[in-house]
Amino acid sequence: MIKAIFQRDETGNISSFDLSGHADAGEYGSDIVCAAVSALAISATNGIDALAGVTPTVKTDERAGGYLAVELPLYITQEQNNISQVLLENLLLGLQAIQAEHTENISIQTLKK
Repeated sequence: MIKAIFQRDETGNISSFDLSGHADAGEYGSDIVCAAVSALAISATNGIDALAGVTPTVKTDERAGGYLAVELPLYITQEQNNISQVLLENLLLGLQAIQAEHTENISIQTLKK
């Protein structure tokens, strides 16, 4: 199962997300749930860099069961934050849509500080 954890700050903005595990919804290379989650997460992360002009902290570990952690820097402009939040909220919505169809393959938590 893929486990997604989103961390919100005291203002309600998403400050980071972690994805770990595998969906196990199909054979390796044919798992559409894993592919969809990966595409959404990588697109959001790349968008934060390219569109918001923010370089997030990114950690990965494919050997330990699939892992991606992305965290926004503490000090960014309001415009950069606005763009980043649209991308991160869109990621969360996309993952929730996947979860609605594949409840046995993905679990999503949103935590607040």
